[in-house]
Amino acid sequence: MVMALVGPAMETLYLLVETEMNRLEEVMRRVRAIPHVVEVEAVTGPFDLIVKIRADHINEALDIVVHKIRKVPGIKGTETLVTVAGA
Repeated sequence: MVMALVGPAMETLYLLVETEMNRLEEVMRRVRAIPHVVEVEAVTGPFDLIVKIRADHINEALDIVVHKIRKVPGIKGTETLVTVAGA
């Protein structure tokens, strides 16, 4: 019998970001450089970006949002979506 080794579960959250006018590219570039940010995409609608963050623990992920991403110049507001189950 062969058993697969599975690493520790990672926490995933998505952040919806509203940027200041004409600062989208700058904000995208700065957010992409932050550790644990795995995807940044521009979107349509009331928010300008969706950011995917992966971390070992939910507290670590939320710390990245509060202490790193929200401090990026050009960000007007955010909404955090925490995943509750993986597929």
